[in-house]
Amino acid sequence: MKHKFSLLFFLLLSLILNGCVSKTHEESVKTAIQPQSESFFIYDTIVTVRVYDDRMTDKHFKELEARMKEIESHLSRTLQGSEVYRINEQAGKQAVPVSRETYEVIKKSIQFAELSEGQFDPAIGPLVSLWNIGHDNAKVPSEEKLTEALQVIDYHQIVLDDAKRTVFLKQPNMAIDLGGIGKGYAADQIAVYLTEKGFTSAIIDLGGNILALGKKPNGNDWIIGIQDPDRNRGNQLGKLKVTNKTVVTSGIYERYFEENGKLYHHILNPATGYPVENNLFSVSIITNESADADALSTTGFALGLEKGMPFMESLPNVEAIFITKDKNVYITSGLKGNWDLTNEQYKMAN
Repeated sequence: MKHKFSLLFFLLLSLILNGCVSKTHEESVKTAIQPQSESFFIYDTIVTVRVYDDRMTDKHFKELEARMKEIESHLSRTLQGSEVYRINEQAGKQAVPVSRETYEVIKKSIQFAELSEGQFDPAIGPLVSLWNIGHDNAKVPSEEKLTEALQVIDYHQIVLDDAKRTVFLKQPNMAIDLGGIGKGYAADQIAVYLTEKGFTSAIIDLGGNILALGKKPNGNDWIIGIQDPDRNRGNQLGKLKVTNKTVVTSGIYERYFEENGKLYHHILNPATGYPVENNLFSVSIITNESADADALSTTGFALGLEKGMPFMESLPNVEAIFITKDKNVYITSGLKGNWDLTNEQYKMAN
C-alpha cells in the first residue's frame, strides 16, 4: 500500500507512507557529537539510520541490516519465499505456519482493520498488484479485473490459529499486503535494537517513516518538519518538537501516475477498488510506535477530514495533522502549542 523513497539524509530528513508515504525532515542538529550514519536498501525502501553516539560501529550497522533482511524475509509480499509470499501462495488451500514476528504483525494489522471498520485492510494485496503504482507499468485496471479483486478483499477471511501459529486465507486468489504497516514495524525494530545496545539518541528513516529516538545529544527535543505536499521534496510546511516519537505521513503526492489526464495515487479504497477520493493532500500521524502511525496515517486519509479528525482524537497517545487541497491545516488538540506553521501558502483552520 505504501512505497516511499527518501534520499535527504544530511541536514534535512524527508518524511512520508505506504506503506502505506509522505515526507518530513529533521532540522539541522548543531551538536559537538557527529552522527554515525548508514544507509541501505531493504523492503523496497532506502533505510537511513543516524546515531548520535561515537560508540556506534560498522558491526552495529551490519547487524541492523541483517535484521532488516530478516524482517523482509518475513513480511514482504513480493519476495519469493518470504512468509507472506507463502501465505498468499497457499490461499484457499491450506494454513501456513509462520514465525512469531509475522504472526504478530498480521494480527496487529487485523486489529487496525477492525478499528478502522475496514478502511485499513491487510487483505488488499490483489488491488495493490493490479494497480502496481510506483512501478513503470502502473495502469488503471479493467472493471472486470477490479470486480474480481474486490470479491476476495476481506480481512475477515484471514484465519489465525494462535495455538498452531498459522495463517490461512480462506479464498483462492486472496493476498495479504503489509505495506501499510511493515515499514513502520521495521523502524520500531531498529529502535529496539539501538535501545538494547545502549544508544539513546538517533533518527531512523525508512523511506519517510521517521522515528526520533530519545532526545538530541544536547538534551533538546528533535524538530521534525512536515513536507509541503504541493511542492518539491524538501520544502517545509511546518514543524513540531518530538521526543521518542514517530512521524508518518500518507499523501497523494508521493506515489502516483497519470492516465488520460487524471492522477491516480497509491492509497487504495478496499471498498471501491480505486484510489481514495476526498479533499485531503495528506495526513501525518505522531505517536509512540511507527507501525501504529503507518496504519493510522492510511486510515486517517481514507476516512477523510470529517470522520478522521474525531477518530484520531478518540485514540490515546495519537496526534494528527490533516492538510486539505485548499491548503488548510487541521491539527488534533494535543498538538496545540507544539506545532509551528512556517509556510505562508497555508493557513490554520482550527
